[in-house]
Amino acid sequence: MTRSFKRYLLIAGIFAVAIGGAVVLSQMKPPPEKKESASVDLLVDVMPLTTETISFEVQSQGTVQPRTETVLSAEVSGAIISISPKFIPGGVFARGEVLMRIDPTNYLVAVDQAKALLAQRQIEYDGALKLREQGYRAEAELASAKAALASADAELVRAQRNLERTYIRLPYAGMVRDKETDLGEYVNVGSRLGVAFATDYAEIRLPLTDSDLAFVELPTAADVAGGDGLGPKVTLSAIQRGQERTWEGRIVRSEGVVDENTRVTFAVARIEDPYRLQAGDSGVVPLPMGTFVAASIDGATVDGVVRVPRGALRGNGQLVIVDAENRLEIRNVRKLRADSAYAYLIGGVEPGERISLTVIENPINGMRVRTEDDLVDQRVATETKTETETEQAR
Repeated sequence: MTRSFKRYLLIAGIFAVAIGGAVVLSQMKPPPEKKESASVDLLVDVMPLTTETISFEVQSQGTVQPRTETVLSAEVSGAIISISPKFIPGGVFARGEVLMRIDPTNYLVAVDQAKALLAQRQIEYDGALKLREQGYRAEAELASAKAALASADAELVRAQRNLERTYIRLPYAGMVRDKETDLGEYVNVGSRLGVAFATDYAEIRLPLTDSDLAFVELPTAADVAGGDGLGPKVTLSAIQRGQERTWEGRIVRSEGVVDENTRVTFAVARIEDPYRLQAGDSGVVPLPMGTFVAASIDGATVDGVVRVPRGALRGNGQLVIVDAENRLEIRNVRKLRADSAYAYLIGGVEPGERISLTVIENPINGMRVRTEDDLVDQRVATETKTETETEQAR
């Protein structure tokens, strides 16, 4: 036997021993543990549906405006000889308070002249009447004296009225917005003196769409004409000094027309004493004119409404229902209203049904899913089985 043959024989023996060892080891390995295949059904979060009685609120916004604003103009000419210290932007004045005075000298003279002329015409008329009664004057002469007396009386009224016009005042309590003249300035008839507005209450025009009007009872024109124009309450809010402030108001009327450009109807809300000039509580925050406010209007109350998260509602007004067998059903529903958080339904679903809150990319009718309740049941079953096996082992 040659050396090369012995070498080949040794190598073959080594391979045979390795193969035999591998076979023996594979037979000694325990069989793999059998596991139940896990479910691959999609896990979804569900919500049971219930009915509620919902009091809706209609949202709008607008700018606070005075109910009355006046451009002050001179009714007579002359120099400004006095101005109230309250006649400045932001100054508050009372009803009938004198805000400024135009030089009355010429108008005082005109009153004295008118009084003298009236006295003269009265004397002439009395003389003409006496002579007419004695038959020395004609009826036409008496009528002429009477007309002259009436003209002199009218002239006195005009002179007195012009004298009164030298006082600049307003028939309401208010606040000065702009001051456009000053002491010593000469003004002509029609010259602008300033701008002021009333502070007894303010108004806010609130645009409402046609769908909003279905939930708000606005006063009708007949209600306003009859003096019963109070509508729903309104809560106004705005940010002042870095904090959100609120005020209570009320709808008092509708403007009665639909805007041709925006197709909205304007409701008018009123807030009493916006500057809190009459309020006893010094902590009450005033609401300045020109403030942009958000408005929440008390709307209608509806029974039997199903409220769902807005994200659960699909684009075409559909919900994904999860039935008792955990199968999906895509169903059309009737939406009553929606806000930023919820959609309110009045048809298409029943109390007790479940909807999927999980966004499913491509839901299919009849598709099987899992819920959290299924996981709980499975966990309980596993724990029960383990306890049973442990008891049996003992």
